[in-house]
Amino acid sequence: MTCHFPELPVEFLNLLNEVLPPAHKDAALASFSLEKPVVFRVNTLRTTAEQLLRELESDNIFPHPVPWLSGAYSLPVEDKRALTETKAFQRGLFYIQNLSSMLAPWVLDPQPGETVLDLAAAPGGKSTQIAALMKNEGRLSVVEAVKPRFFKLKANLDQQGVEIARTFLMDGRAVGRKCPQMFDRILLDAPCSSEARFSRLDPDSWAHWSPRKVKEMSRKQKGLVASAWASLKPGAVLLYCTCSFSPEENELILDRLLRRVGDEAKLKEITLPIENTQPGLTRWKSKTLHPDLCKAVRILPDEMMDGFFLALIRKAAS
Repeated sequence: MTCHFPELPVEFLNLLNEVLPPAHKDAALASFSLEKPVVFRVNTLRTTAEQLLRELESDNIFPHPVPWLSGAYSLPVEDKRALTETKAFQRGLFYIQNLSSMLAPWVLDPQPGETVLDLAAAPGGKSTQIAALMKNEGRLSVVEAVKPRFFKLKANLDQQGVEIARTFLMDGRAVGRKCPQMFDRILLDAPCSSEARFSRLDPDSWAHWSPRKVKEMSRKQKGLVASAWASLKPGAVLLYCTCSFSPEENELILDRLLRRVGDEAKLKEITLPIENTQPGLTRWKSKTLHPDLCKAVRILPDEMMDGFFLALIRKAAS
């Protein structure tokens, strides 16, 4: 029996046709019709992998380790309900999260004792992962502008045992003015059009999307990245990421920053333990972009992972 799912928006398909490498195009398009496995990571602030696996196995749940990411495990999607009904879930011993999102704190590489900012933090998955990587040592500032999302963020931080976070309900575009050159590392997982989360099994996933929405998000992202840059200490690093495919939300945002600050910014190479990637674009439409943008990484969607964009930028020390 053949299943017929609603088609993705024509403008979005045209975008994918332009940005995806030909060799990956079929697999990427097919991924929008798949139910992907549920993936979670061990919350090392509350338990160890060994302890968590024993507890889950006592509930007849047998996760598979993700071979290239320590502490990450997957299950068939039909096991998600059983997983979320466990006492381990209620006690915050693990956090359900897409693998692509888990790579952002991994690339940022926060260290214990540092001063770190998560600038658009809700619902808190990356913030809790940052705190775990910091071993609950140091200072973590988390910012969210939308009140309902802010309270969801606070609840997740509490459930996951994060002790080093200070939460701020405010527009992230104001942080640079209020906290100049304060942070050792900044994560800006910028609010975006969420194109990587589209699913043909759920047409509502693109109900609010349009090229106009992309332009609207781009304006917000420009303000946020400028604020993040102002908040960054000399010699420190900023990770900019989105779950969007549109260059207007990714490379064009950073092209503007790089040309504005000149030699003050350098993109760093990102090496990921996966093969479904492509370099950042250095040309879009008729516009030539900053050559360093080839050091950014686009994660290409497949049967396991969502699409994602990552760029790591260091501010000059002087």
